[in-house]
Amino acid sequence: MDNAAPRFGTAWPSIRDEVSEAEWQARLDLAACYRLVDAYGMTDMIYNHITLRIPGTEHLLINLYGLLYKEITATSLAKIDVEGNIVWKPDTDYGINKSGYVIHGAIHKARPEVSAVLHTHTRAGMAVAAMKEGLLPLNQTAIRFVGHLGYHDYEGPAIDLSERERIVRDLGPHDAMVMRNHGLLTCGATLQQAFNTMYQLEMSCRAQVDAMAARAELTLPSAEVLERTAHLYQPGARRPYGVLEWHAMLRLLEAEQKSSGFPPYWV
Repeated sequence: MDNAAPRFGTAWPSIRDEVSEAEWQARLDLAACYRLVDAYGMTDMIYNHITLRIPGTEHLLINLYGLLYKEITATSLAKIDVEGNIVWKPDTDYGINKSGYVIHGAIHKARPEVSAVLHTHTRAGMAVAAMKEGLLPLNQTAIRFVGHLGYHDYEGPAIDLSERERIVRDLGPHDAMVMRNHGLLTCGATLQQAFNTMYQLEMSCRAQVDAMAARAELTLPSAEVLERTAHLYQPGARRPYGVLEWHAMLRLLEAEQKSSGFPPYWV
């Protein structure tokens, strides 16, 4: 019997000099995104995933199953293909969660223009996912998603590969989706855009839960206003989301790192 202790550490030697510039930058961006999702209260212990395609390849980066989002570093990310086969990971007994490539791999495979996919199980996101009416256009932030939000019915834990085609079908051309009785999902041509979309979707859900909990009569803008506003908030009608926000978010992480007991995301 092998009595060796499991290798569950989190401090691995940096692979900065062992990968391409493009892969290292992707690792930096994705590790930062995991930290930001944690900073904005959108984590669920060690669960959920954010994936990012390495530019010029068919490989994806994903978190090891067992790390908190605030522990994730550029080096700790595993490299997989769209079928979930591990191409590389640190020397550890941590693996990856199958749901990560069932859900994410389906979208990456079907939509090559998508470079990043985020999936969350937040309190507000799960609450709205359980509401028959879904996300309501109660405020400017939520109106962004009018006509641009998919819905996918719950089929149980995402471990069945046959669910992939239905996930892709229900997402359609959109960059955001409510997974009913489950959580939220966003994707984008860039990681920065996908993160911004998730932040806005999460804020919309939180605002809806708060407004409905107040038990006051709710007002909705007219259909004309909803359509015009939703159009104005699409990336094609204005600057892509994440361009201005991302550098500010990185400064936030750098400032908070000074008091963090966790390794910086950039190692």
